[in-house]
Amino acid sequence: MFIFNEHLKAIRQSKNITQKQIATAIGLSESNYQLFEYGKFKPSFYTLIALADYFNVSIDFLVGRTENPKINK
Repeated sequence: MFIFNEHLKAIRQSKNITQKQIATAIGLSESNYQLFEYGKFKPSFYTLIALADYFNVSIDFLVGRTENPKINK
């Protein structure tokens, strides 16, 4: 099961960051970022790294391979 969009939305909300703020921080348009959270689009490898770095979590956490955000970081 690919739960990237669920983890992405949950971590963003837990940090009280808007979609626009994260999109701007990693160089995306807000509408492109929204597609990730809605599960309509999967990020590129480089965008996935940028998201993991921005939120200070592992890529494994973002893509649902672990529930521990620090595993493999």
